[in-house]
Amino acid sequence: MKLENKVAVITGGAEGIGKATSLKYAKEGAKVVVADVNEELGQAVVSEIVEQGGQAVFTKVDVTVFEEVEGLVNFAVETYGTIDVMFNNAGIGITKPFLQHTPEDYHKVVNVNQHGVYYGMLAAGRKMKELGVKGVIINNASVFGFVGTLGITGYQAAKGAVVMLTKHGALELAPLGIRVVGVGPAAVNTKIVQGYRDAGLLDYMKQQQMTRELIEPEEIADVVAFLGTDEARVLNGSVVMADDGFSSFKSDVRP
Repeated sequence: MKLENKVAVITGGAEGIGKATSLKYAKEGAKVVVADVNEELGQAVVSEIVEQGGQAVFTKVDVTVFEEVEGLVNFAVETYGTIDVMFNNAGIGITKPFLQHTPEDYHKVVNVNQHGVYYGMLAAGRKMKELGVKGVIINNASVFGFVGTLGITGYQAAKGAVVMLTKHGALELAPLGIRVVGVGPAAVNTKIVQGYRDAGLLDYMKQQQMTRELIEPEEIADVVAFLGTDEARVLNGSVVMADDGFSSFKSDVRP
């Protein structure tokens, strides 16, 4: 129960890494606000948490709209009295060769994956300052914010920005006792890798990781849970590479 009585807000909490993290935080004693655009799946996550004896509520949020993200943070405080952890996790992906990737594709991904993170940092940081909370803001970055890969133009741009937002936010908020840290997964077994499946690149992606397998969402959730604890105090302004070695080597495998 290392997160007992902490209040955690998790965007994109209805599926994938967000769902696994919501369940993990609740299991560790946190009160969880599950936020997502998918109300049906989000409510199902809350029901699962409650059935297991945890505490959680759902609220529908579009992270591309700052006012909605600000409302999410206010909702968390109105419901549970404070906010200790903000996990800016919501993300989407579009997989196309660069020359087929349209400006519309690019902006759709950047609006969620980059602007959504910035909005979450801003709203949570302001509220933590107002309440005097020495909280933690966790951003879902990616190994693809550091290294290039095929077919995910907007995703690469957005995740690179998230890496720098994490560094910058940590520096700005450190005087308030607020930590900002990122997690950097590689290929995780969620629907976001469907584009790789469709393009016949999934085996290629597996070969870029040391175990030659996809990472499971629960494995990332374990890392995010640790980052939210007091034991992770010295992790600040950095991205923890939960990437199964993707960034540590290059294989000779080609698609």
